[in-house]
Amino acid sequence: MNRHTIFNTPIITPLCQLFSRLLLSLAGWKVEGKRPDIPKYVLIAAPHTSNWDFYYLILMAFYYRMPICWMGKDSLFHGWRGPFMRWLGGIPVNRSSASNLVNDTVAAFRQTDSMTIAIPPEGTRGQVTYWKSGFYHIARGADVPIVLGYLDFGRKCGGLGPVFWPTGDFDTDLKEIKAFYGPIQGKHRQNFSGDAVKSRQDNDKQ
Repeated sequence: MNRHTIFNTPIITPLCQLFSRLLLSLAGWKVEGKRPDIPKYVLIAAPHTSNWDFYYLILMAFYYRMPICWMGKDSLFHGWRGPFMRWLGGIPVNRSSASNLVNDTVAAFRQTDSMTIAIPPEGTRGQVTYWKSGFYHIARGADVPIVLGYLDFGRKCGGLGPVFWPTGDFDTDLKEIKAFYGPIQGKHRQNFSGDAVKSRQDNDKQ
């Protein structure tokens, strides 16, 4: 899936890379971790508690020289915003057809040699008690790893954590992922607690 986005636009892309490094430095943010030497993977974008997360995600992507795709609710792509959002790497999502989204994304992975798609498992900026499992099923179906990306507003740092290969045991894998996000703080701390991350199945049992 070769898309023309801001991450592969001549002249604009290298300028944005320099500008992003400058902005992060001026804002007092540190970047941790290295971009994995893997052509295709699902990037967890967490925590997702404010609109600021999107801007820092884009800045981090430029810092790493990492062309990403990201998913957003389809209302963000209405009218004139549609072409611009797609140029920023956006993919409109109809939340009423989650199963089709997983299948379509898996198919897109299989049709390309290089692809990074950033997915916020919370699915919303508000407080949640479980993560949606789409990111996991996409990685599992496409046979690609999951990279644990993060924004820690408590320490003013963000970056890329471990590369995680899903085993097929969602609940067990999620516990390992949860352990990584436990100490990380979102901008609105009350809306995210890594220790409280559960699967939908766990949430339904309560």
